[in-house]
Amino acid sequence: MKKKKILIVDDEHLIRWSFSKKLESWGYFPETASNGKEAITLMNNFNPDLVLLDLNLPDINGIQLLKEIKSLNASIPVIIITAYGTIEQAVKAIREGAYDFITKPVNYENLQNTIKNALEIQTLKEEITFYKEREKKESSLEKIVGESKALKDAMELALKGAKSEVSVILLLGESGTGKELFARYIHYNSSRANGPFVAINCSAIPENLLESELFGHERGAFTDAKTQKKGLFEIADGGTIFLDEIGEMPLSLQSKILRVFEESSFRRIGGVQDIKVDVRIISASNQNLEIACEEGRFRWDLYYRLNVFPIYLPPLRERKEDILPLTKHFIEIYNLKFRKNIKGVTKEAEELLLKYNWYGNVRELRNVIERAMILENSDFLTPANLYLPVLKSSLSKSEIISKLLESGLKLEDMEKAMIEEALRKCNGNQRKAAEILGIGRDALRYKIKKFKIDGEKFKERVKSRQKVAK
Repeated sequence: MKKKKILIVDDEHLIRWSFSKKLESWGYFPETASNGKEAITLMNNFNPDLVLLDLNLPDINGIQLLKEIKSLNASIPVIIITAYGTIEQAVKAIREGAYDFITKPVNYENLQNTIKNALEIQTLKEEITFYKEREKKESSLEKIVGESKALKDAMELALKGAKSEVSVILLLGESGTGKELFARYIHYNSSRANGPFVAINCSAIPENLLESELFGHERGAFTDAKTQKKGLFEIADGGTIFLDEIGEMPLSLQSKILRVFEESSFRRIGGVQDIKVDVRIISASNQNLEIACEEGRFRWDLYYRLNVFPIYLPPLRERKEDILPLTKHFIEIYNLKFRKNIKGVTKEAEELLLKYNWYGNVRELRNVIERAMILENSDFLTPANLYLPVLKSSLSKSEIISKLLESGLKLEDMEKAMIEEALRKCNGNQRKAAEILGIGRDALRYKIKKFKIDGEKFKERVKSRQKVAK
């Protein structure tokens, strides 16, 4: 690991020498200056990570030198060290941007801790700046693309929500329709744009960890709670939190979430103090929450609180005019990523893209284009590299539904048959089956129980095939 460089500015030779020895023993790389002129030269040539500055110098007032150092590097931490310290000087130095103020004779343990803390905070600030810049760059590519009226209507509604003071917004739509992208669009077009945007997928985190992720915990709250931890609601204070797949949230947590919606406060796990937050909550679901309420999987009171400002995101098959603009957009992204120069798609490829029903929506289109971009060697994407397996079927979706209705099957029979087929295809893996069906794992478990489906028999078929293979 690269040693941090520290510049010592003091007119006393003994102080410079003793500080240098101490800093070297603590693992730092020190350099010294005996006056302001030397310090400015070393700021440019040595490029320190931190400055220890004596206020009493022969050629310049210490406060003036502090200003000059900050003009060269506004973010560098400067620790003032002087034998002539007063409260007034301390206040003035800190107002001018000093990190801290220490008087001589110096307590070395105190100095070591102050330097350590200053550098850690500086590193954290640099990381935050880096990630903000990266997010800004990525968000310029990750934009909502489309020309359809349905999409424009959804964007207009989202913009109204962003500009309003509404604190709760609900995004509804199938998987892959771009709900997180819309959540970011709302955040960055609101007065909270400079605050944090924090996203969490409620279906991707085990129930026993989700509460800690959302609300944080106090030290000793449970066996592995070695230190205090802030939750995502606390981290999102002043900004936006995006709760994706909120319909998959366990009932035990829904009442606690409701309290945040209603009172803007919560307690960490193991805590006794209420923590107030100012946060906009954007939730999203790919399922019908009213049905989830009727089935007892979701609280009615939470649903009513969520449904204040709903925005429906239409599936891609209902806005075919967006397919080609999205395709062009994804080609631009993957040209950059794969360092290619694909100019577009052939006429035949366009026809295939427009004919396909895109049950995986924008996410599926993106994946298809990414795969094609990897395989394509010509200037245009061709049908040969577009992986669209459903096109092999000669029946349209409406024709398939019509045939099923003619067969006399009841809705419950069809639903049960679809679940069993999904489990069969996924060898009993409920997570994969839920993805195929476009529902959450909790919803799938509920339906397996409701229809008395033996999920284990699909796993047993795998085991029996494995035994035969051996």
